[in-house]
Amino acid sequence: MALGKLYRISGPVVVAEGLDAKMYELVKVGNEKLLGEVIQITGDRVTIQVYEETTGLRPGEPVEGTGASLSVELGPGLLSQIYDGVQRPLPVLAKMSGDFISRGLTASALDENKKWDFAAKVKKGDEVVGGNILGTVQETKYFEHKILVPPNVKGKIKEINSGKFNVRQPIGELDDGTKLYLSHKWPVRTPRPVKEKLMPTIPMITGQRILDSLFPIAKGGTAAIPGPFGSGKTVTQQQLAKWSDAKIVVYIGCGERGNEMTEVLTEFPKLIDPYTNAPLMERTVLIANTSNMPVAAREASVYTGMAIAEYFRDQGHDVALMADSTSRWAEAMREISSRLEEMPGEEGYPAYLAARLSEFYERAGRIICLGKDGIEGSVTAIGAVSPPGGDFSEPVTQNTLKITKVFWALDARLAQRRHFPAINWLESYSLYKDILSQWYIDKVANDWNEIRQKAMEILQQEASLQEIVQLVGSDALPEKERLTIEIARIIREGFLQQSAYHAVDSYCSLKKQYGMLKAIMKFRELAFQSLEEGTNLQSIISLDIKTKLMKAALIDEKNFEHEIQKINEQMSLDFKSVVGS
Repeated sequence: MALGKLYRISGPVVVAEGLDAKMYELVKVGNEKLLGEVIQITGDRVTIQVYEETTGLRPGEPVEGTGASLSVELGPGLLSQIYDGVQRPLPVLAKMSGDFISRGLTASALDENKKWDFAAKVKKGDEVVGGNILGTVQETKYFEHKILVPPNVKGKIKEINSGKFNVRQPIGELDDGTKLYLSHKWPVRTPRPVKEKLMPTIPMITGQRILDSLFPIAKGGTAAIPGPFGSGKTVTQQQLAKWSDAKIVVYIGCGERGNEMTEVLTEFPKLIDPYTNAPLMERTVLIANTSNMPVAAREASVYTGMAIAEYFRDQGHDVALMADSTSRWAEAMREISSRLEEMPGEEGYPAYLAARLSEFYERAGRIICLGKDGIEGSVTAIGAVSPPGGDFSEPVTQNTLKITKVFWALDARLAQRRHFPAINWLESYSLYKDILSQWYIDKVANDWNEIRQKAMEILQQEASLQEIVQLVGSDALPEKERLTIEIARIIREGFLQQSAYHAVDSYCSLKKQYGMLKAIMKFRELAFQSLEEGTNLQSIISLDIKTKLMKAALIDEKNFEHEIQKINEQMSLDFKSVVGS
């Protein structure tokens, strides 16, 4: 075992002498054996980032190499767990040391004693390669966990057994003597290999109207949610976790305030999965790393989360990964970089900030998994960004925007006006619109893209007209422009606004979204037609049907088709009654 001695200590970064180690090797630092990782080697001196508080460490204390890199343990028992940034189970550590975790404390990431009922899907003599499914374990009532051949393993099955096993007991063996287990380890900084990357041509349905209709994200896509404090980042991510059609959710609380992370940890277990009626935690993995926890573990937490997400992807699942927030991750990199005395880039961030962000987001994607089974899976990465003062021109936001294809811009002014989700429709965009357009035509309606485009044009026209209104007042505008502003208000308040806490409005199917937009466009068409035929503008905007149209979001999904048809019929009758008035 490689041994060295501490030479220098600078916060979370320490230097050891005489340690024969490799880059990114995991090491144990000091008498308390604090966990650390090699990040720089210069001659016989090794620089280590320590994942725990280094107060009290002294030069001369031993440093021990492990020969392994920082890895996650992957297998049954991951779901519903709460880990820290280096995959230590926080509930287990809390039982061992109370609310404040003692230094040097470790625990197995997976329960070593729990026995799982393994059903083998391969037999003796079968040739297997990395990514093949060995068998299954029923992890929760609604989730079947597929046990995989590790990506770097292949051979012929010499022995395989069904039955009850824990994660430390072998379930089989290959002809070269390689033991097979329910779990395996994987280095967090190494992307898991895939057979083929696929084009992102299928949308991830979120049930949130402004996202699905105006700014869609593809399965395997990347999105950024930048916004200032109080603009609704956490609630938006909770809605995505709850309602998106992803099978697995990996939520990384990266450097958030303790009270915000506490809210997530208390709220998530209470959320009910609308698809199964079971707790949402049964298909969720939480990684909690608050701002007062060691900064180096925060830097590692996003890689830990991504490695877990890739593992579930390789089982053929669609995974939604939420990182909240990548700004705090970047701040951790900045602190470690300054301790290493590296040349700072813009605003003190390391020069490699953009490269690290790219490495993280590029691990998202829709893929064909390794192995002979040819199954598809995806990881959709959604990163929240917390720009200081809501300034989108700062380096983390700007570098994230260069990488991600979807930009959901949260706006504090909308939040102050109680317009939620507070996503600014003029600043946001999705680069997946064109590639997803055929899917919407095939699965929803032929004219989906035209109606969506028309709604965006109306909102943009309203923004231009509001500048004039602020100067001369709305009465100075021609009637057509005043009618455009009124229709934009129906879109904003009746369609884009959506209550996360309303039993009906919290989720909106694509069919319902299309029906609502179609009805609003019909109102627009009939209103302009009536205006041209001499109808008074006030008579048009005073129609009762407008109120029904704005409350269509509260119609239950089961009754929506019938009710929206009644609204459309009533609309035609109402406009006939006011023509020329």
